[in-house]
Amino acid sequence: MADLAAARAFYGGLLGCREGRSSPEWVDFDFYGHQIVAHLSDEARAAATNKVDGDDVPVRHFGVILTIPQFHALAARLKAANSRFIVEPHVRFQGEPGEQWTLFITDPSGNALEFKAFADDAHVFRT
Repeated sequence: MADLAAARAFYGGLLGCREGRSSPEWVDFDFYGHQIVAHLSDEARAAATNKVDGDDVPVRHFGVILTIPQFHALAARLKAANSRFIVEPHVRFQGEPGEQWTLFITDPSGNALEFKAFADDAHVFRT
């Protein structure tokens, strides 16, 4: 992260993640039940992508699996905030094992985030 105030606005404000412990150099957030830590850093992020079901997916990314209602609520909140999507919200692998809603955005420091919701949670790791 290049700016902790921007991280707080993005993760805490826009995404609604509760803030935990912090210092002048880092902030913990409750990222949908998982801990994510925003550390101050000047390091640039790589912009490489791979094709996944027709989408250019950022190679360096992390994400979270939501329920379908949570996914649609977040997508609506991001659209209302005029967020720039790397990959617009849509269904991927339609009619196949692993069918899922997906979207990609970046945080204020350019870290790619994926949010997804499976049509059937039993297929999260199905091949």
